[in-house]
Amino acid sequence: MTTPFEVLVGDWVTEATHPALPDVVVRGRATFEWGSGRRFVVWRAENEHPQFPDSVSILGAFDEEPLSLHYFDSRGVRRVYTMELTPEAWQLERDHPGFAQRFDGRISEGGSMIAGVWQLCEDGSAWNDDLAVTFRRA
Repeated sequence: MTTPFEVLVGDWVTEATHPALPDVVVRGRATFEWGSGRRFVVWRAENEHPQFPDSVSILGAFDEEPLSLHYFDSRGVRRVYTMELTPEAWQLERDHPGFAQRFDGRISEGGSMIAGVWQLCEDGSAWNDDLAVTFRRA
């Protein structure tokens, strides 16, 4: 059975930048592994900078519902995102008053690189770039 998750499964190295830390590149690792029955994926992310939390996310869908991502991090933060995933793009969105987020990732190099930007909307209308991250297959 082919699922949209195939493009993510495996080990990755990451590099991230954030406007709050100019001239800092945060390196890390990400692993996407199949869960039971290949119906969901577990994403583990570790970062080499103390201001960037480590996290675990569950990616999946129930019955005919859209794909979703359930995020938990080392700060105790948890969030739920709707998700779209194709061989060319990975998009996440969370509509939360005062702290809406979205991610637009472009998948390239035959599925061996994902370059994306998280954006943040705090006022209900203006979206600002937040975290830029690049995944490369390890």
